[in-house]
Amino acid sequence: QVQLVESGGGLVQAGGSLRLSCAASGRTFSMNVMGWFRQAPGKEREFVATINWSGGRTYYADSVKGRFTISRDNAKNTVYLQMNSLKPEDTAIYYCAAKGGPVYSTTGYDYWGQGTQVTVSS
Repeated sequence: QVQLVESGGGLVQAGGSLRLSCAASGRTFSMNVMGWFRQAPGKEREFVATINWSGGRTYYADSVKGRFTISRDNAKNTVYLQMNSLKPEDTAIYYCAAKGGPVYSTTGYDYWGQGTQVTVSS
């Protein structure tokens, strides 16, 4: 099993920044691929970003490209999501997820965190 715990959410004004963290524990060798997803009220959960083990391959949803950056520190078993130029439409619960692979697919995640709320005011 892998346990994922997100932190760093909060309330921020439009144009501001937040950095989310996801700390992992357990069978971390199962975490070749880490991803961030989000779910806004009344909407389905959607893919945000993903990263492979080395950090050399990353993928982003079009809606966040150029504003969000995913990274990971394997020594700390932690993945990050730096969010800049935040917009009200970024308001959602953000979830961290992990799987063995492949990195280019947005599905197949085996482990999920409980989420952290991000609210962007206009």
